Amino acid sequence: SLSYIDHSGTGRANQGWKDPGDAARFADGRLAEAPLALAEVQGYACEAALAGAALLDAFDLPDGERWRTFAAGLADRFRARFWVSDQQGPYPAMALDGSGRPVDSVASNMGHLLATGILNADETATVAARLAAPDMSDAYGLRTMSSQSGGFGPLRYHCGTVWPHDTAIAVTGLARTGHPEAAARLIKGILAAAPAFDYRLPELWGGDARADTPAPVPYPAACRPQAWSAASAIALMTALTGLEPDVPAGRLHLRPTGSLPVGALTIAGLTVAGERLDVTIGTDGRIESVLAPAGLIVEEHPAPRV
Repeated sequence: SLSYIDHSGTGRANQGWKDPGDAARFADGRLAEAPLALAEVQGYACEAALAGAALLDAFDLPDGERWRTFAAGLADRFRARFWVSDQQGPYPAMALDGSGRPVDSVASNMGHLLATGILNADETATVAARLAAPDMSDAYGLRTMSSQSGGFGPLRYHCGTVWPHDTAIAVTGLARTGHPEAAARLIKGILAAAPAFDYRLPELWGGDARADTPAPVPYPAACRPQAWSAASAIALMTALTGLEPDVPAGRLHLRPTGSLPVGALTIAGLTVAGERLDVTIGTDGRIESVLAPAGLIVEEHPAPRV
């Protein structure tokens, strides 16, 4: 597994995006000790290997199979070492600590594993169900940590707050792997938060349940505007449409998530292969019209019923 440790004493204690020293916690609230191997880093490595193999194949270069073998081995090791269980069932731990023990808080890290290739279909369905469960999703978006974990606090920086980019990454993976209901649940949380911030999403906000607060609780030091929060809107839009262009193959895939939480949707003025792309999707998630560049075959996949 890929791990990190700060030997200088002056760098960030954690080298993932959840970088404060208190971000990696066991389910009982104890802090994990380095060196740490984050779950999502293993997923990113697997995805990079598979994408690199595909790129090598596309250019008729050798070693594609070597990287696919590496990815398969990494997935096997991840399956053996990271998966844990609680009363609700199995799930991937957020990390391994310096002794190789799974850091077993239920956390949003698992959302980054979706569509990386490190999970099989059954594992993907298990992760989707955990992300959609109320302890993770009944806030204004995806909580960084389950409300049932020992280290949880609704305003703890990475242990209970909602970060829109983190939610968007999970939504993207859920949409790509065929779990539209879970994706839509998280999208609705972000949409419910947006009016409170004049539709300019800040870096993060509180992880209080929507039933408990009429609007998201602002995080006092949150950046606004903030780059990856702004980009989350694009990621959510991509997930809603299921838009996946493959220009080298001459294909344009459209897989809407189903009944859209935003209502009918028109996206106009995108550029694919140097030409204009417009897409209109009805409230039921059915594609109503597509204006695509000549030469691209548009593959419209039926929207699932949700």
